[in-house]
Amino acid sequence: MDNIYINSSLAILFLPLLAFTIQIFIGKRLPRQGDWVSISAILFTLLLAGYMFISMLAQYDPNFRYESSFTWMDLGDFKIRLGFLVDNITIIMLLVVALISSCTHIFSIKYLDGDIRYSRYYAYLGLFTFSMNGIVLANNLVSMYIFWELVGVSSYLLIGHWFEKESAANAAKKAFLTNRVGDIGFFIGIMTVFTAVGSFAFTDIFEGVALGSIEGATLTFAGICLFAGAMGKSSQFPLHIWLPDAMEGPTPVSALMHAATMVAAGVYLSVRLFPLMTPDALTFIAYIGGFTAFFAATIALTQNDIKKVLAYSTVSQFGYMILAVGTGVYTAAFFHLLTHAMFKANLFYGSGSVIHSMHHALHKKHDHDTDPQDMRNMGGFKEKMPITFWSMTISTLAIAGVPFFSGFLSKDAILGGTLSFAQNHPQHFLLPIFGFGAAAMTAFYMFRMIFMTFYGPSKMPEIYDDIHESPREMTGPLVLLGTLSIFVFYTLPYFNPFSTHGWFTDLIVAKDSFVPGNISAHEIAEHAHHAHMPAMILSLSVAGIGILLAGLMYLKKILSADTWAKNSGPLYKLSLNKFYFDENYDRFLYQPLMKFADKVAYFDWELYDKYFINGFGKVTSWLSNISGKFDYEGIDQGLVDGVGRSAKNVGHSLRNIQTGRIQNYILYVLAGAILMIIIQAV
Repeated sequence: MDNIYINSSLAILFLPLLAFTIQIFIGKRLPRQGDWVSISAILFTLLLAGYMFISMLAQYDPNFRYESSFTWMDLGDFKIRLGFLVDNITIIMLLVVALISSCTHIFSIKYLDGDIRYSRYYAYLGLFTFSMNGIVLANNLVSMYIFWELVGVSSYLLIGHWFEKESAANAAKKAFLTNRVGDIGFFIGIMTVFTAVGSFAFTDIFEGVALGSIEGATLTFAGICLFAGAMGKSSQFPLHIWLPDAMEGPTPVSALMHAATMVAAGVYLSVRLFPLMTPDALTFIAYIGGFTAFFAATIALTQNDIKKVLAYSTVSQFGYMILAVGTGVYTAAFFHLLTHAMFKANLFYGSGSVIHSMHHALHKKHDHDTDPQDMRNMGGFKEKMPITFWSMTISTLAIAGVPFFSGFLSKDAILGGTLSFAQNHPQHFLLPIFGFGAAAMTAFYMFRMIFMTFYGPSKMPEIYDDIHESPREMTGPLVLLGTLSIFVFYTLPYFNPFSTHGWFTDLIVAKDSFVPGNISAHEIAEHAHHAHMPAMILSLSVAGIGILLAGLMYLKKILSADTWAKNSGPLYKLSLNKFYFDENYDRFLYQPLMKFADKVAYFDWELYDKYFINGFGKVTSWLSNISGKFDYEGIDQGLVDGVGRSAKNVGHSLRNIQTGRIQNYILYVLAGAILMIIIQAV
């Protein structure tokens, strides 16, 4: 059985990489630009992930775990071991990635039909899927960090797919750079842990924490730094600014990256590393997640771009998951990650279906100025796009936390854990306010989106007749993911729509923290269980209020949205303009840094390079000239060549003496003898 998991995991990891390699080198020369290569590879990974999932259910072992590793680097005392870990969390995550990626590949056939970079698009999808699977399978921080950065690179390529658009190019750069901020913290955390424990492997790190190799403020610091990576990837405040702009990429990319995989990586990291988090680190995490959930929801209330609404909804929902990690119910965070992947990906695909239809209808009218993503240009699409409507409605009911749908179960688990945390720590009363407040706003803005898009009269009657349902390649994933947004798939073999009890809660069991003195998993679960009923009542109440207000305002028109906007004063303007975060970042962060960079560049180029480096070069050149002249004129010409010339002259003089006459030689000998006699006599 172990060999099956090993081989399946390796195939799931490397098949998308193989598809990427084929596509990037010869994709354009293949029939249909090689899309069938990528689709075949990802569907095979889906089959393998499904097989592993069925095997997991068959053995039904909450403690199942298989780990394999090898020595990558051995430098004496410094060793790095890499490997992969397969447990129940890994298998579920692999299935989620494979399923959403498969839907994205299929959905893109028609959505990207005729695109000039069609084969390259599918290549980048393969690279992204490979990178995400690497994060999921990693059993150590080094492997995870390598694949973490690869996800960042591939997301940059996918977001900037239409890089000829300045907005898309800027969005790609913004996503890449913002994530690098979080990744720096992640790297510092990795190095802090390694310095204390001497290993990158999760098992060794947890053991080191339990033994006290790293503790106190150092452990808190390391935990917060590691969480910084999750803040970047999961778009948590204040690193949330990249994700809404990333909607500039193709809609299937939005579904893949921002609903189920890339942003899910941050939550997955937090879930994996939960056992080493100190209470102080968890409190920090809880407030970041809670505030993000509430803050992003307030922005989503007023957005008119259908993808922007979903983008801020994603930021808010992942804030929920981070809130759950911080309050100790990290299994609820993972549960919401699973359910959210289905209904949010479906919502993105549904928005893509609407945008696709709007784009074609506008194109027929030769209208290239109207924004096909603006909900103020829609309305009345219910009859024209029934499959898209019903699938999006089901997913909206799920995200709003309505019973009989998956989101109700996972949200209830999170809110129950948050409420129990506040009951045991009254000083943290803001956390449930953040949670329930965000739940109310979620119900409002999601049904606002449904009513503005599908109900009422058409805002543009001239294009209404040209609005049509999307092709089967696009509606197929909608039907599948809409179906998977129903509660029963997460509670089997039980059918209670008001209880999370089922295969997930049986197999994903919380583990005790390795930090000495932390509250046990059993105690956390008991507290959350006692808070379940009041949390459910409050959750249903706030969801009902949100849906009711949306209906009165956008469906029945009893309440005026414009009047409410005027009466809200500056709050509406702040929400509509996203609290001016981009503008303030530009004014107080980017521009000062650019000015500082200009001054540094001036010092570097105009002063350091020009006067020190170039000046040193000039002095060196002057000295070399003097040295050259001394060497050439003094040594070579004066000494060496002078000796040569003297020898030559002496030779010429001696040659004159050599007459060849014997009498001259006898005379020279006689003169020499006389000279010697005189010298001796003196």
